[in-house]
Amino acid sequence: MKKEDCFYVGIVVGKYSFKGELLVKTDSDNPEDYTNLESIFVELSTGLVPFFIRKCQLHKSSLLRINFEEINSEEDADSLIKKKLFLPLELLPPLKGNKFYYHEVIGFNLTEKNETVGVITQIIEQGPQALFEIKNEKGKISLVPIHDDFILKVDRKTKTIEVQLPEGLLEL
Repeated sequence: MKKEDCFYVGIVVGKYSFKGELLVKTDSDNPEDYTNLESIFVELSTGLVPFFIRKCQLHKSSLLRINFEEINSEEDADSLIKKKLFLPLELLPPLKGNKFYYHEVIGFNLTEKNETVGVITQIIEQGPQALFEIKNEKGKISLVPIHDDFILKVDRKTKTIEVQLPEGLLEL
């Protein structure tokens, strides 16, 4: 499985027990969505490797406690600390309305007042605020905060996101 065909689920942040159980911080508002998985891909130095799940449950409402079939000791568990976990893109539930996955909107046009601002070339997630990187027809790059208050409509059919931006934001 290639990483570009997957989405990021979370990262192993610690051990739970001496039997090899691991704690995973998910990148999800609904970590319970992942409690019924049979397997998950772990990013190792050799690439994405499938690990089969013996048991998975919520831990203190925001973490997952996972017991992998292949991990049976504290030493085995140590080797997975800080490893990232992934699932195939086809397992993502479709979103509706103005909700979207970041990977899904790359290539969408960003429009304001029925005029194209530019094409979304990437999403920048560094720092406290995620940003659309927009490239206009002249090649100028602009950064636009991804904020619910700015997004008026997401149209998947026309691959367009309609926004209403604060005055002067694009001139920065």
